[in-house]
Amino acid sequence: MKKLIYYIHRVFSFVEDWSLFATVMVALSVAIANVALRKLTNDVNLYWSDEVVRKTIFFTTYVGCIAAIRNRSLIRIDALPQLMPFLKKPLTIFSHIGVLVFSGFMIKLGYSLTKMVYYDEYAKTASLQIPEWYFYAVLPIMGVMMFIRTLIIMVEDWFGIKLCEPPNEDEVA
Repeated sequence: MKKLIYYIHRVFSFVEDWSLFATVMVALSVAIANVALRKLTNDVNLYWSDEVVRKTIFFTTYVGCIAAIRNRSLIRIDALPQLMPFLKKPLTIFSHIGVLVFSGFMIKLGYSLTKMVYYDEYAKTASLQIPEWYFYAVLPIMGVMMFIRTLIIMVEDWFGIKLCEPPNEDEVA
């Protein structure tokens, strides 16, 4: 079981890190090119660069939530457990349950929204004419990944084990 969870962790980490890297690099390249064209010429402009940057911000916000869970840096109740250490475990569980509920909403509502936009033939981005459902499909995928990541973190917190470290050779699959 630990090998499966470690494999899921590795796949999720790869998808998170490289998709964030790729999208930010595309947005950065497009934004730099647009600024350079605007400053070096008077009449050349990439009219679609703002749209690319906007969609990148949308994507990185949601995929960044998954990475924040992985790094245990998602927003949570922090001051109260420092004042009353006996509340640390219950408040941590409360925080995890809140993330599970949020990710459940993202799965349900994101899927409904993606399906609705998929059937709307006119739902395309303004300048590039890319179907909007591609971007909305991030929501349910992100919800599933958040849900699984949070369950892994909850098990780690509850049982005090590290599931996202490489398994030993003597551990059973």
